[in-house]
Amino acid sequence: MLQKLYDRTIALSAHRHALLALALISFIESSVFPIPPDVLLIPMVLAARDRAWIIAGVATAASVLGGFAGYAIGSVFFEGLGRPILDFYGYTEKFREFAALYNEWGIWIVGGAGFTPFPYKVITIASGVTGLDLTEFGIASLVSRGARFFLVAALLWQFGPPLRRFIEGNLALLTTAFFVLLVGGFVVLRLVL
Repeated sequence: MLQKLYDRTIALSAHRHALLALALISFIESSVFPIPPDVLLIPMVLAARDRAWIIAGVATAASVLGGFAGYAIGSVFFEGLGRPILDFYGYTEKFREFAALYNEWGIWIVGGAGFTPFPYKVITIASGVTGLDLTEFGIASLVSRGARFFLVAALLWQFGPPLRRFIEGNLALLTTAFFVLLVGGFVVLRLVL
């Protein structure tokens, strides 16, 4: 079953609308969707290594724009939903302390989460909630997301055929590792927040 899904993903990654699908997934992953764009980016680069930089550029641009959407979600809905809850429970002052600490380290938090498998949407929304400087947020997002997607593309461009053989030979193990990292990111989030 995994092999069929992998084969279908590889075939779809060469479709004429694959870049649009990657852009859409990259955008919504940064604000609401739990699956990272690497799921499509990797097979796309493996299927068309000569387009690796375009693919990474599309993923980066769409992800950063999606990050701004996540920021807006945190910013817009916090006043209507979040603040009344904080006021009701008497946590407004504690939240101010958290926001000040978050904003002091915000550029590093955004940069770290943008580069790692940590659920990036959580950071984009938290940045909007705490009012992290929008310019700092944008720069950290662009640098970290770009570094991540261009690094993946560069590795696949350089080592594409051996990596493809490795992926195809270890598909079950890699799929398990992917889901462990994905769930682990959410577990870490629950422990931290």
